Amino acid sequence: MPKMKTRKCVAKRVKRTGTGKYRHAKAGRRHLMTGKSAKHRRRLRKDGAVKKCEEIRLKMALPYGL
Repeated sequence: MPKMKTRKCVAKRVKRTGTGKYRHAKAGRRHLMTGKSAKHRRRLRKDGAVKKCEEIRLKMALPYGL
């Protein structure tokens, strides 16, 4: 059986925590930050959690983990 390929587009965008959950960077941080409130910018700093329903798709895209 040949080796399964890792989806690199997913591997670059997602990190795995110690407990096995996946984290991703939030959208909206690239530019036009001056128009956003300080509270909004502060919330964008933290990583977002990947939903349980999406984790199944991630596990298929990352057969050997990260």
